[in-house]
Amino acid sequence: MFPCEMKTIYILLVAILLQMPACYVVAQSPIQVTAHRGDWRNAPENSLTGFKYAAAMGVDIVELDLKKTSDDEIVIMHDETIDRTTNGKGKPSDYTLSDIKKFRLKNGLGRPAAYDPIPTLREVMLALKGTGVKVNLDKSYPYYNEAYAILNETGTLKQAIFKSEVPYDTLKKKYPQLINNIIYMPVVNLDKPGAKKIIADYLKNMKPYAFELTFTRDTSSILTNHEFITKTGSKIWINSLWASLNGGHDDDLAVEQDNKKDSWDWIITHGAVIIQTDRPQLLLEYLRKKNLHN
Repeated sequence: MFPCEMKTIYILLVAILLQMPACYVVAQSPIQVTAHRGDWRNAPENSLTGFKYAAAMGVDIVELDLKKTSDDEIVIMHDETIDRTTNGKGKPSDYTLSDIKKFRLKNGLGRPAAYDPIPTLREVMLALKGTGVKVNLDKSYPYYNEAYAILNETGTLKQAIFKSEVPYDTLKKKYPQLINNIIYMPVVNLDKPGAKKIIADYLKNMKPYAFELTFTRDTSSILTNHEFITKTGSKIWINSLWASLNGGHDDDLAVEQDNKKDSWDWIITHGAVIIQTDRPQLLLEYLRKKNLHN
């Protein structure tokens, strides 16, 4: 059987699984699921508990955010301050590690969780070591060297995905020795002029693990003509979080409006083989029903 015939059969099979017209199906299978800030619906966001829960449910990647304490320890915190997510106040850099460990992360009701201090990157990587779950290092650009040292120390370098929104030349200028030794993913805003050139420059100079594509409008030609990315082996990552990151094809539409066709299915049929979600359990269940996840 000729390769083109095999490809046609594969596309038809995926179309049946998604119950959508074959002409719109361009995704590969299976789909990887990324838990945004861990399983924060059942544990505090960016908590060690939340990352363990996400790994246990079967996600492929967890996303977390890096900050630094006054004694140069890398901790997990999204905001510039600890005010929203803990019972403390101020910036992580206001505290030593031993001092910041005295605070507790808040649960979904806004109450401090008795057993959830702010974790360090080292603690998270050791907890997930050997699980097969990758860790997406968001807000990590200022701390690549520190993160790299921790990953080497813990033997988890191959489990981490470094990322940034900068063009290739900027990345190379800041981290010339590091970029060839890490798994890396550029974040590209498709709304901005020059998005395709940014992608092309990366593909010319390195092989990114994936491209995280963000967009408020779903009109970019890259969403339908992305073979120049995927033929290199790089993956397409689309967020199903807030509508502002995916042109309105978001988790809330999938879950609260029960409209998978215009949300998760849309994302899959526009090339994503990695979806970052705030609803990891529900997305996993949906994909498994479609035989798109193990």
